[in-house]
Amino acid sequence: MLNGLWLSFFVVAAVAGFSRWLLADDPAVFAAMVESLFAMAKLSVEVMVLLFGTLTLWLGLLRIAEKAGLVDALARVLGPLFARLMPEVPRGHPALGLITMNFAANGLGLDNAATPIGLKAMRALQELNPSSTTASNAQILFLVLNASSLTLLPVTIFMYRAQQGAPDPTLVFLPILLATSVSTLVGLFSVAIMQRLRLWDPVVLAYMIPGALLLGSFMAMLAGMSATALAALSSLLGNLTLFGIIVAFLVIGALRKVQVYEQFIEGAKEGFDVAKSLLPYLVAMLCAVGVLRASGALELALDGIRWVVAWGGWDTRFVDALPTAMVKPFSGSAARAMLIETMQTQGVDSFPALAAAIIQGSTETTFYVLAVYFGAVGIQRARHAVGCALLAEFSGVVAAIAVCYWFFG
Repeated sequence: MLNGLWLSFFVVAAVAGFSRWLLADDPAVFAAMVESLFAMAKLSVEVMVLLFGTLTLWLGLLRIAEKAGLVDALARVLGPLFARLMPEVPRGHPALGLITMNFAANGLGLDNAATPIGLKAMRALQELNPSSTTASNAQILFLVLNASSLTLLPVTIFMYRAQQGAPDPTLVFLPILLATSVSTLVGLFSVAIMQRLRLWDPVVLAYMIPGALLLGSFMAMLAGMSATALAALSSLLGNLTLFGIIVAFLVIGALRKVQVYEQFIEGAKEGFDVAKSLLPYLVAMLCAVGVLRASGALELALDGIRWVVAWGGWDTRFVDALPTAMVKPFSGSAARAMLIETMQTQGVDSFPALAAAIIQGSTETTFYVLAVYFGAVGIQRARHAVGCALLAEFSGVVAAIAVCYWFFG
């Protein structure tokens, strides 16, 4: 799938380039395309420098949290909920701890770091699966919640914005939190309908009602605020939450007699290993997107969508953020490349760049997650996983655009 997507970028760019040369007498298009290749290769390395630091830092802190027992405590807190949502998983099974760690990594926005943990969780769930080729209910729910990707603190998106010169990288904190909440709730409800899960169970309601009331109250408070106040609050909460989590991990680790420095170094080594494997993917996708943009093909497609949107009487500013949304179901690296490219061409704090950042943080890469997680355990029959995951992803994109207009429109 990724092979076809990547190849299609170059094929479409080549066709567009030759068309501009032959039909519009513009031979300079080839120089622009070649220049874009080198520029994007350089940008990939610049992005990777900061990505190395980000993943190293947060996987080091996550190791401290794990050794301090915070992950186990979270697993115990969520145990009764998992028992209702995944009734075929026994209490205390190792899969529950791994699922909790995966959700924690996703919650911190460490999508690349969450994947290895998620694969371990999927293998543990496969041990309980009576079929070697058909996805179990627990595996489907786990995959859909990964595809919806509840992101409480999108640190990698903050990193991309910082690398592109954003004066306030955490400006998109609240919009991403609201959009990803929508995608996660839609994913959960769609799976619950398909699997006939009893969401009205008293234990499930005990978890969901306080969360729903808290989110509803929070949104009601935000509804009365101006766009300037919303942006300022998002910035404050983003920075405060980010630093508060770091301090909490360190203080609780120290109180639990964890050698915080040594454990940080061990976790940081994992972050370094994860980060260094990403450079080839980032170079491949950024160069492909750069050539597509330089050839004029991407702009031509967006102009067509923009015309349709304008014909319908709607605002067209979100159209430039759609490339991130369109490739997100297929490839996380392609979506990251589209986001970075949008920031570069439109401006890091432009409306399209803000919308693309919110879209990037609201959902995961459905087909990639499906291929990697189910492929790792030999699942061939996904049942209702694809439909539920795509519904969650679509809901997240729509919510991201709506929230971007609310905060920055």
